[in-house]
Amino acid sequence: MKLAIVGYGKMGKLVEQLASPFGFEVALKLDIDNNRDGAGITRDNFRSIDVAVEFSTPSAVVDNIERLASLGVSMVVGTTGWFDQLPRAKAAVERGGAGLVYSPNFSVGMQVFSKIVEEAARRLKNEEDYDAWAYEIHHRMKLDAPSGTLLRLRQVMETAGYTRRIDVASNRAGAIPGAHEIGFDSEADTIILTHTARSRQGFARGALKAARWVVGKTGVHEFAEVLFS
Repeated sequence: MKLAIVGYGKMGKLVEQLASPFGFEVALKLDIDNNRDGAGITRDNFRSIDVAVEFSTPSAVVDNIERLASLGVSMVVGTTGWFDQLPRAKAAVERGGAGLVYSPNFSVGMQVFSKIVEEAARRLKNEEDYDAWAYEIHHRMKLDAPSGTLLRLRQVMETAGYTRRIDVASNRAGAIPGAHEIGFDSEADTIILTHTARSRQGFARGALKAARWVVGKTGVHEFAEVLFS
């Protein structure tokens, strides 16, 4: 299958390195030099493309989604910091008859971690002795804080019925790929759940897994659907 990479930074280059075992040939690479203001997302460039993986910037991602969708190109979007514009993206995907998989985190391990957090929140929702916190730390280049993943974990807890206050904090430092911690504390004991990313490879592999899944599909999907549905 022919793969386009939109956003050829660290993640885009890693996707390229890992694409072949997932059945992809990287046929197009777009970055700031050849895709300024979306100039590279054209019908000619995407004529033979089966699916695109998008790892750009929060300021560019929704415009990229709209352009890709208008060409009927299905895509996986790994960029974060844009989910407040999700209705706009969904409308574009529906108009174009394309498919889109998005997630604040494409790590398979994080998706499983989210399920564990959900279950813990459900079990403790009526145990008023337990207070909760959510914390994350990432490399200094990450633009959004708190991370989209941490915000999603908080949402998962609230949806599971944990309606008490959840204290949220984040840090940016060094080259840390990412660590997320969910904790519950009472006078009797403490529960700490932690997910630590060792490298960006897990995110790239998850994005490629999602890209393989979304080929031929339409509509907007979360990465959890790829793994668990």
